[in-house]
Amino acid sequence: MDSRFATHVAWTSDQPLGLSVDWAEGPFIYLEDGTRIIDLISGIAVSSLGHRHPRVVDAVRRQLDRHLHVMVYGEFAIESQSALAHRLSTVLPASLSRVYFTMTGTEANEGALKLAKKYTGRRRLVAFDRSYHGDTHGSLSVTGRAVYRDPFVPLLPDVAFLPFGEIDALSAIDDTVACVIAEPIQGEGGVRVPSVEWMVALRDRCSETGALLVLDEVQTGFGRTGTLFAFEAFGIVPDILTVAKAFGGGMPLGAFIAGDDVMDALRRDPPLSHVTTFGGHPVSCAAALASLEVLLEESLPARAVLIERRVRKALDHPEIVEIRGKGAMLGMLLHDADVTGRVVRHCLDEGVLLGWTLHGDSLVRIAPPLNIPEAVLDEALAVMLRALDRESPARP
Repeated sequence: MDSRFATHVAWTSDQPLGLSVDWAEGPFIYLEDGTRIIDLISGIAVSSLGHRHPRVVDAVRRQLDRHLHVMVYGEFAIESQSALAHRLSTVLPASLSRVYFTMTGTEANEGALKLAKKYTGRRRLVAFDRSYHGDTHGSLSVTGRAVYRDPFVPLLPDVAFLPFGEIDALSAIDDTVACVIAEPIQGEGGVRVPSVEWMVALRDRCSETGALLVLDEVQTGFGRTGTLFAFEAFGIVPDILTVAKAFGGGMPLGAFIAGDDVMDALRRDPPLSHVTTFGGHPVSCAAALASLEVLLEESLPARAVLIERRVRKALDHPEIVEIRGKGAMLGMLLHDADVTGRVVRHCLDEGVLLGWTLHGDSLVRIAPPLNIPEAVLDEALAVMLRALDRESPARP
């Protein structure tokens, strides 16, 4: 481990991986000692085109030659921002026409919560058990996991948590609720996919009560689950959409997106109701536009479906309880935490990077780049099977 990392960088766990990265390209990360690692986690669903895609790198270089930061977001007409916002409008429903750029997913969710309150004049928020929406105070307030919330209370008041996927529970949403925030597929909460019926009922209940429906597609967006946005597969449209992670093509970028009538609430009483300095950075927007064009031109959302089929077919093993998820957002559930830890470590030792979710000790995240070559994916799956085989004799 780099001594400077060990001494001066704030860790996020007691045992960070501490791998010293030299460079990365495509589905591979190369360490300073020359080790090649197949990246099956994509920087937590960020690097959907792999690392340093040439189209994205070229877009970054061209924007660097023009300018970096020039003014706080929303005051100057920045070409890369405007081009990206326009392109998004061509792939989203007409009711999602106005984009507010941020740096991260948690910022996008913070903005969405403020926007919902400002637009509706209401204060109550509804979220779901085991949800994850970020770690800033507002986003944490609607994250449905007490172990992460309790150290920081008091958080936002008037937040109710409902069981995810239960239609009967939706009756708790009433005309005092500003918004309901939900992930179309819960990521950190265990890669849990709700039924179409539940998602439709959620949309209907919000429409009935005037509560805005905020869909957090920070992980699911941009092809990860088999459609460009996960809500498309459920046949619904949110009032506010939040995105980040893969959005920036490897650069930091997020956004909350709504219709003109909703977003206009941030312009008045008072003006500048929500501001950001670095949101929608010109370089990030240039990278995002290039990434989006590659996703569309190469039909990578459809490729996510093929990845899911290949993974499910290959990972037939007695140590696996189930494979959850959709597209290239999958979770491999094993029998217990000790086995899971050893399997993940065995895979890393053989050059395959996997990851646990934040909210579970027995679920392994599988989120490869959407353009990972089949031969590389098969190589990684073979390593995973060998790691699982090593654990099988230990189970009675």
